[in-house]
Amino acid sequence: MNTDSEPAFAARPQLSDDVARYVRRRIFNGTFAAGVYLRLDQLAAELGISVTPVREALLNLRAEGLLVQHPRRGFMVLEVTARDIADVAGVQAFIGGELAARAAVNITDDQLASLKAVQDELERAYETDDLERMVRLNHEFHRTINVAAGSPKLTHVMSTITRYAPESVFPTLEGWPKQSISDHRRVIAAFERRDATRARTAMAEHFTIGVAPLTEHLVERGVIAAAPSSEAAGS
Repeated sequence: MNTDSEPAFAARPQLSDDVARYVRRRIFNGTFAAGVYLRLDQLAAELGISVTPVREALLNLRAEGLLVQHPRRGFMVLEVTARDIADVAGVQAFIGGELAARAAVNITDDQLASLKAVQDELERAYETDDLERMVRLNHEFHRTINVAAGSPKLTHVMSTITRYAPESVFPTLEGWPKQSISDHRRVIAAFERRDATRARTAMAEHFTIGVAPLTEHLVERGVIAAAPSSEAAGS
């Protein structure tokens, strides 16, 4: 799998969201390194769009803590740390685990069938080089669970924190497709038993187990600065 190739940018209705997604991905793949200034006009020209949605996107990324705005200089990429990665995963584990537990109780037979169908497609996607399809199907897997949970406000919080997770990196990690398949199947098995406790545990572990390989990968690519081991452990 070629992990360095960039997917073609496609203009869609929510243009500023698409720009933010594009920039966020390039931050996490090392294209936009910490300390680099992003030029509105250059990004706009690169994407073939006006400056307005680019400015909106960079302001949103500033609010996420990925950029800082300096007067007369523009937007600078901020450093991401190992602790940042662990913090995001920890929040995802807590909220995602709760949503999975609620889904285990509420999920209908039709929703469960849909979830299994998405998982089947995702497993087939892992056998290809279509990174966009992998990311889309993984997102659909989790979205189906969150809908089944019947907790829209909590789901909204989860979708917000997920923006901080480099979803497109996970499929490129060595061994991750196999790990993801195993984790997802554990969640599905818990749903089949309508077992909220097992569902919560399986989902929480799914989010936290990826912290170490993701951090190692991002350190190797120079994307993040590794925190001291004692700090990363939360001591």
